[in-house]
Amino acid sequence: MLKFVKNHMDSISGIEIYPIISLLIFFIFFVVLFWWVFTAKKDYIKTVSNIPLDNQNQTEL
Repeated sequence: MLKFVKNHMDSISGIEIYPIISLLIFFIFFVVLFWWVFTAKKDYIKTVSNIPLDNQNQTEL
């Protein structure tokens, strides 16, 4: 199965750029996420972390 996929992809011109683009998207996403986590305000993090425990926003069925 892998041999079929590899042979098929070798016949496509310009396909070698897609793994590089995927790696860049992956890397950039996690760098931005890392930056956001360390620059987020502590009050915002505390407010968001308490949302599941907040009983005032729940409606009774």
